Amino acid sequence: MQWPTRHLWLAAGWLSLVTGLIGIVLPLLPTTPFLLLAAWCFSRGSPRIERWLLEHPRLGPPVRDWRSHRAVPLAAKQFATVMMIASSVWAALILPLAWCWVPAAFCTAVAIFLWRLPTRRPIRSD
Repeated sequence: MQWPTRHLWLAAGWLSLVTGLIGIVLPLLPTTPFLLLAAWCFSRGSPRIERWLLEHPRLGPPVRDWRSHRAVPLAAKQFATVMMIASSVWAALILPLAWCWVPAAFCTAVAIFLWRLPTRRPIRSD
């Protein structure tokens, strides 16, 4: 791969990864979708960095889980929905009236997308 293209994939991967890390502490910003995007970009720009992300003890499991099952655990869907509702209410309280609906509209679109994805059943430990 030519270096400009490779560097663009790397830049997109790092930007997605940093955005996902910021999403850990900011309630309106989702973490996992940005980790998935980062892994996808790294797979095109640097298999070594992709492998690092996949093997990371905290960041890797959601990406590996998505790749192997293409489904979202029910608890993750429920938690994300509660956080989006809380974030939308908080935004409605602090934003000007003309803009207070925007976070709720985006969160609603994300929630619809999220709940349309297959739900992964919990792994039994019999």
